This record gives sequence, C-alpha cells and structure tokens, in this order.
Amino acid sequence: MDHQHHKAGLRGRLRVTAARRRAWQQQSAACCKRPARRDPVDTVRKFMRREIGGGHRRPPRPAAPSTSAFSCPEKFRNFQLQEEYDTYDDPFVQLPLGWNRRRIIEIVAARDLIFALAECGLCGAFNRTTNKRICHLNISPDEVIRSLFYNKNNDSLITVSVYESDRYSSLKCRTTPIEYIRRGQLHDGFPLFETESLKYPGFVEFDDVNGKVLTFSAHDSTYKVFDLKNYNFLYSICDKDIQEIKISPGIMLVIYQKASNHVPLRILSIEDGTPLKTFTQLLHRNRKVDFIEQFNEKLLVKQDKENLQIIDVRNSGLIEVNKTEFMTPSAFIFLYENNLFLTFCNRTVAAWNFRGELVTSFDDHELWHPNCNTNNIYITADQDLIISYCKVSRGGTNDADDEGREGSCMGSINMSNIFTGKCVAKISAFDPTLTIAPRRNGDTSRSTIRSSVSDALEDITALFYDEDRNEIYTGNSRGLVHVWSN
Repeated sequence: MDHQHHKAGLRGRLRVTAARRRAWQQQSAACCKRPARRDPVDTVRKFMRREIGGGHRRPPRPAAPSTSAFSCPEKFRNFQLQEEYDTYDDPFVQLPLGWNRRRIIEIVAARDLIFALAECGLCGAFNRTTNKRICHLNISPDEVIRSLFYNKNNDSLITVSVYESDRYSSLKCRTTPIEYIRRGQLHDGFPLFETESLKYPGFVEFDDVNGKVLTFSAHDSTYKVFDLKNYNFLYSICDKDIQEIKISPGIMLVIYQKASNHVPLRILSIEDGTPLKTFTQLLHRNRKVDFIEQFNEKLLVKQDKENLQIIDVRNSGLIEVNKTEFMTPSAFIFLYENNLFLTFCNRTVAAWNFRGELVTSFDDHELWHPNCNTNNIYITADQDLIISYCKVSRGGTNDADDEGREGSCMGSINMSNIFTGKCVAKISAFDPTLTIAPRRNGDTSRSTIRSSVSDALEDITALFYDEDRNEIYTGNSRGLVHVWSN
C-alpha cells in the first residue's frame, strides 16, 4: 500500500509506515491527496524566522471542539440511502474482458460529479443531479487507471494510469477539466509530465497543501517539483543518496541513506528548494528504522523496540514516549490545523500532540479494514470529525468479530469527534429508522436501487464525504456506489 493522504476526502496527510510510502502497488498509484490548505509561503517565512531565532511565533491552535463539531448529530440526522450507481452496468457499452467486476477502491467528488474507481482500473463518472453515468474515464481499452486527484486550482481531474501497450511499466498522468467530463469530452484533456520517466519505482505525488507536484524518475535519481496550478516546472533535486522526500506545509524533509549510527537530513523550502537546515539524527546501531516523519519544526523518529523520539529541529529539544505507550502505527494523519496527529494501529485510532501526550482515544470506532488508507477514511476540513467504515457495535458487543454469525460482513459508517473521541452519529443497518428514501412524486432522475440498506452497508471498500452537499458516498466489493444523505 502506498500513501494515500490523502485518500483526501482526507484533509490531513496519511503516511503509511508498514511499507515504503509512494511505492507502486496493484491498487493505487503514489499520490498524496487532499490535505488541509494553508499558506505555504507564510509557513516558510515562519520557519526561517525560527531558524535565525527571531520573529513572533503564534501559539498553536488549541485542541478544542469547533462549533461544527457540536452540530454533527443534527447534520447527520435522518440520513437515508438515496441513490445507487453501478460502475459496470452499461447496456450500451461492451467493456473489455479485463474490466471484470471488482471492488471500488477510490471515490472522488467534484461539484455535482462523482468518480468511482474500481480495482481493475475502470473509472466511472456519475452526475449527481441527473443520477446518470456520464462516461467511463478510460480513454482507451488498455488503460488501467490507478488513482484520481481533483485539482481545485483549475477545476480539473487528474488520472494516473498505466497501459498494456507498455506492459503497465510506467505511470502516465492526464488532466481533464470537469466541464469537459460533464460533456463527455474526455479526449479534450491533455497529458502531464510527458518528459518524466515514471517507471517503477518512480512516482508522482500531488500535494494540495503547498500546491505542488513531486515526481521521481528512478533511472537518474531525479526529483522534480512542479506548480499544481499550471504544471510549470519549478526545480529539480538530483542525488542518488536520497532515500526519501517527505512534504510538510512549506517545507520538504530530505532523508538520505542511513549510516551506521545516524541518518543525514536536510530541510528545504518547498517553493524553490532552498536549503533551510542540514543536520544528522543519531540512531541506535543495528535497529531498524520504523519511521522518520516531519511536522513543521517537529521530527518524529521511531526505531524497532525503541521509544518514540520527538525532536525540535530548532533547538534539538527531545521528548521521548515510552515504547509501551506508543506502538508503531501502520499509518499517520497529520492534522495541520490543530497541531495534532492521528495514529492507526490494529484497527484503532488515537490522537496525539507533539508533547508526546495521548489526546484522544476513540470510543466505538473500531475500523473495519486493518490496512488504513485515505480511501475509506475522511477527515473534515475543520479537522474535528473523522468518518470511517467501522465494525458494528450493538449492546456493548461487537457482532462483526464473530465470523460465523449473520451480518458478519456488515459494518457501519461512524462519525466521531476527534477532540472527544465520542461517536456523534452512525449509519447502521441496525438503526430501525434507516431506510431507502422514497421516490418523490414526478422525480424521474432517481436511480434504481436494487440493494437493501443491509446490502449497501456490506463490505464497504471506499468512502467519501462531500461537505458542500452533506452527502456520504460509499463503494463496495461489488462495484456499486451508494449515496447517503438527508
């Protein structure tokens, strides 16, 4: 599994530590997605001021429930199953044999359009107003779409694909304006980064925080940074000793090849690649590095069977969290706006601050999928709410843990407050008020819903929350997309 920030509906950045971030995978290309937006130039200026020891530093935003968090129960009250879309069912199109019915792995919404990507690489575009499929985004029969990214800067959708014609050996990017997709004019889009060799283990990463694109061409060990607004090339970094580059607001952390007892690090400005700080981080000899992560001026370092270290790169201040309290997570989500980070470990979620303190343990929020990614988790723009597909909890028992019982494949969609850990709303088949919304008189745009509510809540494999429309979109293992709203 790679990154995915982003997913994106995620507004935070998801970092996967179980395997190399941004590595190629069968199910998704390497892209970081939909983190919270903040001014990257301002972040760089603040960082520079800190490095020279001057300037006023604004205190971190307090971790307190926002006003939107209190309205969550009302916001999700009376949610019903409204629509059902089938990525595969099209009587007018004969799909290639390779596009067999597979699970939905990613959902992206832009304005009134919904995009659903299946594991086989087939991607359908649906119009939420007419509830009709507009088209499939695959512009040729041998195109296998790996990932999607909605570029808000120019209202376009970027697809990252591989093709049978080159034996699926390199990533190809294409951008298509949303209006063109609405009209079914897919061939009016245009390719991106054609000069780059994105063969394995090369990658492309879209960073909505800074408005940048990072590519890596493995054949010459060159990283390049492009402007996400117009895709103009900005600068390159060529160094075969670089192990990985990780992006935070305004800065990039360059991690070099590990030496025997230390790892060289460098912090660069994301705007122009200017070095801001060069230093080394001491490591325990012969201990595997679980992760090295950067969050503004904080560096998180964890080695196997060692304590978590939180280092302030300004003054080398060190905070340690005992290894018995902080288990190595499978993924992170950094909540930039609230100066917190979420960890995902063994289907559980926890929120931590950068003093190494556990801020929130979540009640009734046991994730259904053990491998966390942004495609089945959403963090709201205010970073006060997490929406996930979870195991069902009834009467203090977890029926979904019993594989032999009826309904063992059925979970619930839980909305939990990040500051309190409380579940504020839930979409569950055991809710007697949850039904299929009745068709309004004269409404000819309504799709045909063949699934029951229980069917729609079985084996959900992708989730997206459209905050503007207050609708949740879920995709399942049968290639179906369901719309939940009030």
